[in-house]
Amino acid sequence: MSQPRETKELTPRARHLLRTLVQCYISDGRPVGSRTLLKASGLSVSSATVRNVMAELEDMGYVCSPHTSAGRQPTDKGYRFFVDTLLTARPWDNRELDRLALRLDGGERTDDLLGSASSLLSGLTHYAGVVTVPRQDLRALRHIDFLPLSGNRVLAIVVLNESEVENRVIETDRAYQESELRAISNYLNAQFGGCDVYRVRQALVEAMQHDRQRMDQLMQLAFEMGEKVFSEAEGEEDYVVAGETNLMALSELSDVDKLRELFRAFNEKQDILHLLDRCLSAEGVQIFIGQEAGYRVFDGCSLVTARYAVEGRPVGVLGVIGPTRMAYQRVIPIVDMTAQLLGAALNQSR
Repeated sequence: MSQPRETKELTPRARHLLRTLVQCYISDGRPVGSRTLLKASGLSVSSATVRNVMAELEDMGYVCSPHTSAGRQPTDKGYRFFVDTLLTARPWDNRELDRLALRLDGGERTDDLLGSASSLLSGLTHYAGVVTVPRQDLRALRHIDFLPLSGNRVLAIVVLNESEVENRVIETDRAYQESELRAISNYLNAQFGGCDVYRVRQALVEAMQHDRQRMDQLMQLAFEMGEKVFSEAEGEEDYVVAGETNLMALSELSDVDKLRELFRAFNEKQDILHLLDRCLSAEGVQIFIGQEAGYRVFDGCSLVTARYAVEGRPVGVLGVIGPTRMAYQRVIPIVDMTAQLLGAALNQSR
């Protein structure tokens, strides 16, 4: 397979044909032939002209053909260009917003509102809806000390913000000397002092997964100890998800192994949480298409997300997980509006 040429500016005709092809493929899920594309586009050109444009778009990586005699379908790059450049999302009017607000009925309990929002996203899009639990007030790690206890137990003394102190007893694989624990605490304080506790935990988990071979012994001990201290309480919910079974009905995701990987990701949470956390610091709707997510389990999937705020401060992220062949023009405003409505509902419940 040849490598796509370096991207160049698309002509107005190529942009129009690419938009039409994406819309046709989203609509019926079948590769689009040149005759069908010409008819749908409304252009007064020959089929040969359309074929030439499609060949150029394929060479540039925007479309592909599943086999020689088939029509063409968008690639991840084609969807990205469509979403960023060719798509115009229709704004919602006040009556539609009022109807949407009425469906977000969770009472005053936060967990009920989150469940209602995830179900609303799933019900409106027929994909999986996910909402992260609101983060508490940001807590910065100021200092951490370790003291040996009897057996394989260690007392972690964690100072947060200016003066908040928490004591946590953790179980370790072996007994530690006081000098070892002092070295570990010095390392963690140097690496993470002043950082938000949530991000400390994320950094520790990622390092333990990806960088173990490059760690020296002190780093590995420090990261293992830190991961124990800052791990979430057992059973604590990180996000609320609804409509996972909707994905089973989608032909694009019907492969049993693919579904198994997706459901494992929902259960293990970490990959999804990492993606959603990346969106917490970004304004507006964020879209990950296929391999852009950075996790193989999401190949063939798109995630459309938006953060929600309480008292003007972003505290969580919600979104939709579905196939790359997604009706972006409809899904994007649904996610955007649901985020705004959830934030408003949480403000009222405080």
